[in-house]
Amino acid sequence: MLALAAAIQLAPLAAPLLLSTDTYTYWDYGRVGAVHGGNPYADKPSAFPDDPAYARMGADWRDTTTVYGPAFTLASEGHAAVVGESAGAAAWSYKALAALAMLGLTALAAFLGRERAFAAAFVGWNPLLAVHFAGGGHNDAWMMALVLAALALGAVGKRQWAGAAWVGAIAIKWVALVFLPLRALEARAEGRRVGHLGFAAAAVVIAALATWRYGTGWLEAFGPLAKNVREGAHYSLPSRVSSLGIPHDIAVGIFIAVFLLGYLWLLRQAWRGRARLALCADLVLLTTPWLIAWYAVWAVPLAAVEEDRTARLLALGLCAYLLANAVPL
Repeated sequence: MLALAAAIQLAPLAAPLLLSTDTYTYWDYGRVGAVHGGNPYADKPSAFPDDPAYARMGADWRDTTTVYGPAFTLASEGHAAVVGESAGAAAWSYKALAALAMLGLTALAAFLGRERAFAAAFVGWNPLLAVHFAGGGHNDAWMMALVLAALALGAVGKRQWAGAAWVGAIAIKWVALVFLPLRALEARAEGRRVGHLGFAAAAVVIAALATWRYGTGWLEAFGPLAKNVREGAHYSLPSRVSSLGIPHDIAVGIFIAVFLLGYLWLLRQAWRGRARLALCADLVLLTTPWLIAWYAVWAVPLAAVEEDRTARLLALGLCAYLLANAVPL
């Protein structure tokens, strides 16, 4: 199962960059800091239009400061310094890192899942994830590898390291925050000790580095995300509903309300001792106005390790829907 999963997840490395220019966006944000001495949280890529990454990055992001967490932004600066002005090296290295993260996710799912072969196949045999990570180089696989690492470290009693892994995941993409209250409430219900010290130490270190490098601008990275909410992705469910004649803002408001109600129910479940992280990820994907195909990785690994039939069916359904609508076959 693992060998076939590795073959599937690594195969797109032989292809050129697929379906997205996000790796060039990462490269440009990294170069803003590493090469131009700017601040990716304050200086837009359009301030450096002669940069080799600028012409290749997505046009929608040229006048937007980075939306990523400080851990990823610091890493992207290091990446930019290493690859220099080579577009090929920039894209392929991000593809390789994302592919390695997918292999890590597959192995961690196999470790955490009671049905290990099933968990490995559920993650590693997913063609949608292979196309968008080894093919597209997206950083969501990094975030989810750290989320599953946190779960695995907690499972073997390495609580402080688990806390640090949670901070790392959140500092790559903020969406990982949505899982943390559920785990905290579950731990409280079970009387399970958690790694407060590891979490706090990692948070202080990353916050200190980010503030030293970027000032307080990194705290405002949520701001540009509001633009995505206003516009929406055309195959998100709020956008589908708005296409029926309901104003987009009203459709978004309805789905935000659905998310809040669903999340309150999930908090109640966690309070009773069951943190349904996979179902939470499904809920986010079903209600977000900005649904992108590779976001499926938020749900798939968690559904693989949790014995939650509803979450698994929703994750598979979302993958099938996104494969049909977001991947040209």
